[in-house]
Amino acid sequence: MPDQISNKPTYETLEKKIGRLEKESQKLKLAEKAVRRQNEYLTAMHETSLRLTDRLDRKELLESILYRAALLTGTEHGYIYLLEPGKKKMQMQVGMGFFKGQLGRRVKPGEGIGGKVWQTEKPLLVDDYHSWRGRLSDKALDELHSIVGIPLKTDRQILGVIGLAYVDTRKRFNEEDITVLGRFAPLAIVALNKAKLYADIKRELTERERTEAVLRESEERYRYLLESSPDPIVVYDIKGIATYVNPAFEQTFGLSRSELLGKQIDFVPDESWPETKDAIERMLSGKKISLFETKRLNKSGQVLDVQISSTLYNNRDGKPAGNIVTLRDITAHKKAEEELQKYHDHLEDLVGERTSELGKINTQLELEIEERKRIEKSLLKRERELEAQSHHLEEVNTALRVLLKQREMDRHELGENVLVNVRELVAPYLERLKKSRLVTEQTTLVSILESNLNNIISPFISKLSSKFFNLTPMEIRVANLVKEGRTNKEIAIILFISKNTVLFHRHNIRTKLDLKNKKINLASHLLSFDK
Repeated sequence: MPDQISNKPTYETLEKKIGRLEKESQKLKLAEKAVRRQNEYLTAMHETSLRLTDRLDRKELLESILYRAALLTGTEHGYIYLLEPGKKKMQMQVGMGFFKGQLGRRVKPGEGIGGKVWQTEKPLLVDDYHSWRGRLSDKALDELHSIVGIPLKTDRQILGVIGLAYVDTRKRFNEEDITVLGRFAPLAIVALNKAKLYADIKRELTERERTEAVLRESEERYRYLLESSPDPIVVYDIKGIATYVNPAFEQTFGLSRSELLGKQIDFVPDESWPETKDAIERMLSGKKISLFETKRLNKSGQVLDVQISSTLYNNRDGKPAGNIVTLRDITAHKKAEEELQKYHDHLEDLVGERTSELGKINTQLELEIEERKRIEKSLLKRERELEAQSHHLEEVNTALRVLLKQREMDRHELGENVLVNVRELVAPYLERLKKSRLVTEQTTLVSILESNLNNIISPFISKLSSKFFNLTPMEIRVANLVKEGRTNKEIAIILFISKNTVLFHRHNIRTKLDLKNKKINLASHLLSFDK
């Protein structure tokens, strides 16, 4: 019995065992708590990595980063500063809880938690922000207490700062929170880089789509210009193979696109090959071919006169890829030039003939004028002699009147002689000339010549050429044709002057005849001089 009693544990022994068990139980609970927190941390990190890398919108991504960081540390208040493009300040881009009212705040290096973390590029833990020397002076921040800041940093630079805070004085961040956030920061950096890469790619794709749209629009516009051009256009590659022809090319040369594309176009006549090869060599040397005149053949073998303009175009590498050739069919223009030259030569012949005829008439008129001047000179001499004798001989007055009367008779006789000479020596030949085979222009000229001769022996010319009106020779000729009812165009053709010159002389004639700004027909007024 005593032995049994002695083998029982004492109270002290039991108490020690209970103490050891309680310590082991407490250690086990702490270990279980640590394992449970580690599991929670690993689960949170896994979910965070999945959700962060799954977001592409920048603002949504920043909000998710801040939410996950706050969730890992058990707070509801946090913010994210990001470096601005100028790299002189950081701006609060996202805020939650207390910091929702602080969005847009900017800090410089060393200012506040964000500026200090930016400056040192290391995590920072402040137990009481209210009494911290480096705090911002804003009184609105007095409610903050425990704050932790973690840098978002790459190998080359710091991108921003994550800040978390407690407003409850009983709660504090510890080194374990800094460690957790330090492991979380690289995930945030990866997610931000991914968002930046996505934004860059999206922007590049947008720019590429816009560029492609502009290129398509430009291509459509230039294709429309080529298709609607009235001049034939062909595009060759660098080997001389046709890659495009417009409808005008098909119509001008009678060849379809199926006959032309992918082939060398054989439409250069043999005699045009030397000048064509020379033009190609000049083009390949970098010179622009402009309005080069040569010949080309259409499908039926007809030779066309063409003007060619050609220029090289380059590929994306800046090397010549081919040339664009614009042709203009000038066959009709060439024929018109030849006909015009023939007509010009014909007019030159007519002018020569007319000049010769007028020269003969002018010679005859000059002789008559000289004879008239001689007679007038003789009469003037006789008048002077009679005037000198009048001072001495009053009795010769009767004889002087007789002489004056004889002078008038002489003038009349002279006029009759001129009239008879014209009718007998000129008019018969004009009649014979009118009955000969003349073209329309020659008939017109003969009619004008006959009319002018009639005017010469009429008082019309003498009245117009008097000093009272003072008309020039050309104005007299224009006035004569106006009196005959000729149009401005006919007068221009007859006198070999422009229509504007005729209008100019008509204006001068009306001015000298005091008809300016008066509703009086010039032709009718000139006819009155014949009366």
